[in-house]
Parts: sequence; C-alpha cells; structure tokens
Amino acid sequence: MLNAFQNAFKIPELKNRIIFTVVLLAVYRLGGHVPTPGINGRLLAEFVAERQNTLLGFADLFAGGAFSRMTIFALGIMPYISASIILQLLVAVIPYFEKLSKEGEEGRRKLTQYSRYGTIALTAVQSLGISLWLSNPSNFGGKEMVPHPGLGFVLLTMITFTTGTAFIMWLGEQITERGIGNGISLIIFAGIVAGLPTALALLVRNIQLGEMSIFKMIVLLVLLVAVTAGTIVLTQAQRKIPVQYAKQIKGRKVYGGQSTWLPLRVNQAGVIPIIFASSLLLFPPTIAQFLHTRAMESLVNWLSPGALLYNIFYVVLIVFFTYFYTAITFNPIDVADNLKKYGGFVPGIRPGRPTAEYLDRIMTRITFPGALALAFVAVIPTVISRGMRVDYLVASFFGGTSLLIVVGVALDTIQQIESHLLMRHYDGFMKKGRVRARRF
Repeated sequence: MLNAFQNAFKIPELKNRIIFTVVLLAVYRLGGHVPTPGINGRLLAEFVAERQNTLLGFADLFAGGAFSRMTIFALGIMPYISASIILQLLVAVIPYFEKLSKEGEEGRRKLTQYSRYGTIALTAVQSLGISLWLSNPSNFGGKEMVPHPGLGFVLLTMITFTTGTAFIMWLGEQITERGIGNGISLIIFAGIVAGLPTALALLVRNIQLGEMSIFKMIVLLVLLVAVTAGTIVLTQAQRKIPVQYAKQIKGRKVYGGQSTWLPLRVNQAGVIPIIFASSLLLFPPTIAQFLHTRAMESLVNWLSPGALLYNIFYVVLIVFFTYFYTAITFNPIDVADNLKKYGGFVPGIRPGRPTAEYLDRIMTRITFPGALALAFVAVIPTVISRGMRVDYLVASFFGGTSLLIVVGVALDTIQQIESHLLMRHYDGFMKKGRVRARRF
C-alpha cells in the first residue's frame, strides 16, 4: 500500500488532483474557525458541549465543531444533503422530476441545479431560526449569546451562514470535478475526522488520571479493529445476479453474447437510515431543553442514548428507514426495462415484469440482514459509552454515523486513486481483487 501511495505522486495528473483536494479541504477547515460577528462563541461552545445528545450535538458533528463555535461555516454541508434527500424523495413521487432523472446528463444537471436552489432556501430558513434562537437569552438560562440583538444581527447572520454554506457547496463541487473523490463526502469526512484529535487527547487524559485501565484500552482497540472490519464488509457486501446478453447480428458484426453480473448492494441505503433515525430520536431531548415539564423529563430519561427503550426504537427506525430509502433509490422495474432494452436477461427468468419481481424479491431479502447489521453498528457507540463508561465523544468513533461515513468515503477515495494507478499501469492498493466503489 505504501508503494501505491508513492506511485500516486509519480503521476502528474493524479498528484495535482490530490494536492488540489488537500488544499481545498484545508480552506474548509480554516473557514470553520472564522467566527460569525456578534456571537459569544465561548459561551455557546459550553452550552452545546453540555448537550451532545441532542440535535445540537448532531449538527456539530457534521459541521466539524463549527456549529458549537458559530463560525461562518456553522451549518456546514447539511443543508445541501437535506436538499438532495428531499429531491430524491420528489423524484419518486413527482412525474416531472422522475422524467428529468431519466434524461441523462442534461436531466442530472437540472436536478443538481434544483438541489443548489433548495440548499440556499433551506440555509436561509435555518439561519433565520438560529439567529432568532440566539437572540433570546431565555433559551440559555439568561446568558446573553448575542450582546447586540436586533434586525441587523438577524440579517447579518442569515447572509453569513447562507454564503458560508454556498461556498462549502462550491468547494465540494470543485473537489469532485478537479480533485479526487466525491467532494461533498470528503467535506463531511474532514469534519468528522477533525474531532479525532480531541477524542484521542481525552482518552490519553483518562488513562493518565487512572480513570481507564490499560486492559480496558486494549479491549477498546480490539473492538475498534473488529467493528471497522465489519463496517468495511457491510459497505462492500453485494449479491451478484448473473446477466446474459443475447447475440445480435448487425451487418457483418456480431454484438453481445457475453455474460456479466448485476451487483445488488446489501446496504443500498448507506448511512441515510441512521441519520433519519437519530434525528427523530434526538427531537425529544432537544424540545426538553425549552419545555421544563415533568412529563418531558421522564420522556427524555426513557429515550436517552443507552437506555433500553432508546435502543429498541433506534433499531426499529433504522430497519424501517433502510427499507424505505432502498425502495426510493432502487427501482427494479427500471432495472428490468433497461436490461430488456439492451438484450440482457437473468438466466431462468423471463424479461420484463418477471425479472422486476425477481430483483425486488432478492433486494427485499438481502436488505433485512443489511438493515440489522446497520442497526448493530449504529448501537455500538451507546453500548460502549454506557457499558464501559467511556466518554461519548470517544465512543462515537467505534460505530454509528461517524464510522460508516469515514469508512465509506475512505474506500471510495482509495478506489478512485486505484483506478488512476491501474490506468497508468501501476499496481493498485490491492494485489488480490479490487476495491469496489461505494454509493453514498
């Protein structure tokens, strides 16, 4: 693998792409430390740190800590992801967007443009809500997060956050076009990995203070390796459906006749089910910060991370959203029609509707173990945090959203680098087999 990295810098084009990607990611991390005018960042960081198990901590995770400091990149790339998910849902229910999705490159370009418009609209609405939330001292126990609230602060915050998110979106598109890997995914990756030094420092401090034994440290390392290996298997797992193409004679040439396979991913939905399930379960603790009632406190205790009821709901919601999102992103009728159009068929299955029903049945079966495995990976951080009495910031790197995104983006980037190496006749990262691309 070290030789592969050395070879990557021997190819001028690939070297320039890697350097370009690193520079733009550095720009993103630098912007995550530029404060928004008019906000007491220190008090806000303390407030968010005490509420890591709410939507505030979830937003701060994807923003790489920029949300707790309320920097110009406070909203991060989440509005773009939300807009893209909403657009995917609309493609499944609105004929106009479904038609665009089938128009090739031109249709995808229009859908991308709609995603950008949606991102700006969502960012404007979210920044308005955040500015009004920050302006009210009663939301923070009487502490003034904004020394000089008013219409000027609201407008300034909306312009700053909207511009910051638009700039991040532009950075991601530039990385995708001129760098290496998926730009949006790498920006999320950089934000999550930015919290790793803090987690390691906290782990070292606990060992020095005697709060964590060497034996527990070894157990955590073994768990980390095992969970990471399992996450890689889950991300790469496929069910290969054999496909045969009929021979076609055009003039004096014979086309088709070859055998191939159609890959059906075990985890077709990716990390989206965990994001949806986490967001729903974090609503009660977030609302409880503003409604100090006995009923809400009881509900928060039942749904706090690590509690039995929380884990049950978490697993059920992940399984539900895995099937829901898989049904949106994978259309067996379209796949069967495309196979029929190009003369392909599954051996033993008639083309058309029987093929669609066969693919739907296979996808339904393989999605269930994939959903259970995804739920298991998602629950691991809360189990480690409660069971081994480890800080949740440290435990979050042992599974859940963080590990799935880090592993998936790393595999995708390695696959693209390997493709460039093989195209230039260099050895790739893997001598036996190849790293497969990932849907994110």
